[in-house]
Amino acid sequence: MSDPTSTAKIKPRRLAETLVERFAQRMREGTLKRGEKLPTEAQIMAAESVSRSVVRDALSRMQAAGLVETHHGVGTFIRDMPAPEGFNVGPATIVLLSDVLDLLEFRLSLEVQAAGMAAERATPQALEEIEQALNALLQGPEKSGSTTNADFQFHLKIAKATGNPHLIDIMKHLGTKLIPRTRMNSAYTGQSNRTTYLAGINREHQQIFDAIASRQVDAARAAMFLHLSNSRMRLREAQQRQAFYGE
Repeated sequence: MSDPTSTAKIKPRRLAETLVERFAQRMREGTLKRGEKLPTEAQIMAAESVSRSVVRDALSRMQAAGLVETHHGVGTFIRDMPAPEGFNVGPATIVLLSDVLDLLEFRLSLEVQAAGMAAERATPQALEEIEQALNALLQGPEKSGSTTNADFQFHLKIAKATGNPHLIDIMKHLGTKLIPRTRMNSAYTGQSNRTTYLAGINREHQQIFDAIASRQVDAARAAMFLHLSNSRMRLREAQQRQAFYGE
C-alpha cells in the first residue's frame, strides 16, 4: 500500500520540473528572450494553475541551472538559453538527482576514453595544467574558492589534454552541472562523514592524475572508470537517503 504523504511530496517536484521545461521551451522558441523579465510569481501561478511553492521551486531550479537570475525587489530575468532540442543534455535538463545519475552514465562513455587519450597525448604544458587543477582541488574551498569549479576544471583540463575539440566543447557545454559534488555536500551534513567523503574523492582524482602523468593509458582509463562509478554509487546512496527521509 502506497504512502499518500510520499505521493504528496513527489507531485510538486514533478509539477516544478514540468514548469521548468515549459519555460525552457519558450526560451528555445524565442517567446522568452535573453535579458527579458519573467512574470511575477502571482502571474505565473495564475497562468500555469500551480501553487506558489511549485513556482518558487521551478524558479530555483532555473536559477541553479544558470538560466535565470533574480534581483531582489526587481524581478527574475532570463540569463542564458537552454540547449537546443537536437542536443537535450545541458544545464536545463540536469535538475534532479536522477538526472545527475543519468549524466554520470553518459560521462562514463566519454571521460574514461578521454583519460586514456590524455595519458597518451598530453603535452608537458597540458600535464602542468591538470596538476594545477588537481592542486586547487586538494586545497579545498578555503583556498580554491569553489570545490565544484575546481573539480570541473580538473576534468576539463583532462579533456583539453586529449587535443580533441569535440570533447572540450561538450565538457564546456555541460559546465559545472556535470559535477555532483553540490548534491553530495548536502547529503553529508556531518563533518566526519563529509571529511571521509572528500578524502575519498581527492584520492580518486590523485590516482587519475598519477596514471596520466606516468603515461599509463590503461591505468588512466581504469582510474577514471573507478572515480565515475564510485560517484554514481555515492549519488545513488544519497538518493536512497532522500527517498527514505522524504527530503
